[in-house]
Parts: sequence; structure tokens; C-alpha cells
Amino acid sequence: QRYSNSYHYATLYDRDRRIPVYSAYKYQPGPGNGSGLWFVEPELIDNNNLKEMETESVLIDQHKFTLDQIKASQAVLDDYKQLIGLDHGHLNPSGHQNSIESKTATFTLTNVVPQDSSLYTGWWNVYEFTTMPKMSKGCTTTYVITGAVPGNSYVADGRINRPSHIWSAACCLVGTQPNMAWGAIAENDKNQVENLSLGDLEARLSALYRGRTVTLFNNACPRQ
Repeated sequence: QRYSNSYHYATLYDRDRRIPVYSAYKYQPGPGNGSGLWFVEPELIDNNNLKEMETESVLIDQHKFTLDQIKASQAVLDDYKQLIGLDHGHLNPSGHQNSIESKTATFTLTNVVPQDSSLYTGWWNVYEFTTMPKMSKGCTTTYVITGAVPGNSYVADGRINRPSHIWSAACCLVGTQPNMAWGAIAENDKNQVENLSLGDLEARLSALYRGRTVTLFNNACPRQ
């Protein structure tokens, strides 16, 4: 995810369901907010050389894309305006970043999913801003992968998939060595989060992703 001439984190995006599969980032929490603007991703639109996230208005006014061209491959602002009981669920939250640029870079619609509002403001928020600081204490570097399991229903007139589950995994390095890891998963229709080992999360995800073996952090971090 590129903003202000720098790469800040990585997202794998599902153009058909118009939600991210996951975002992967370094956990570097800091105070403050991003710019408040919402961005979209020109790299998902056919036939252009743009590498950096932009607002819809810049793509339309300056780069002469149509709104339909943008909508073909990703979510747009209108998709999230009519949602009831759902919020912009950041996979990489701005509070896990420590610079204005890296915080602002989290405000792209390619980094959000429709998340149950009670979960968003409730136990998932507790996981992000209470559990994560506690678990990562003493870590030299903490790497995070946060993802969404596609669900069976769609919102925004059938354009945007509503995930069945939101999940997150973290790997703590002390010095350069992986020292411990942990995970969390939540059903995306209730305010409840289950904390579990990395190995248990991988097993759960392998079942949820219909039997595909899920391996996180390239097998480099402790499973138990």
C-alpha cells in the first residue's frame, strides 16, 4: 500500500468480492490520526501506471477515470454509506501506525471490510488496543497479519461481501529471533473475540477456507 512516495504495508485484495483477503504490517502504535480522507487503489483498475492510492475525486477529475471503472474492481465510498449495523473495519488500523503518512495510508477502502458495529466498537477494539500492547511488550518487532474470511452474504446492492469471520495473527521477535506468536478470531455478527495460539488459528482458518492449508508467517513463528 503506497502513499506519499513510500510503501507502508501490504494487502492481498479480492477484486470479485471487493474486500481484502488480508493486510500485513509491522505493529508500530502511535498517537494521532490520519488525514481523514478515504482512498481507492488505481492499481486495481485496468491499463494505467499509477502506483499510489488516490481519492476517487482525483482519479476522476485529474486522471479521467469514470466512477464505473473504479467500481468494477473495488469498493467505493458510496458502498459504505448505506450500511446499517456495519462499520468500516480496518484490517490494519491507523492506531497501529506511528506516523501521519502510515496512519493516512490505512484509510483506503482496500484495507477495510464491512464489520459488525458491536464487534468493531467492542471486543475487537479491545483486542486491537488493549490485548496487542500487552502481548507485544518486550518485543523488538511485532509483525501482524489481519484477514477476513468471505461470507455467504453481500451488502451494498450485492457489490461487497460481508465476511463471516475477522481474524488476526501476530509474531513477536526479540532481537531477530521469533520469540512467541498469538492469534484472535471473531464471528462477524456478534461482539465476541476468541484468543488462541497461532497453530490453533491456522487450523481454524484451514477449516474455514474449505480445507486449504493455511500457514502464516511462512512457518517461522512458534505455533503453540
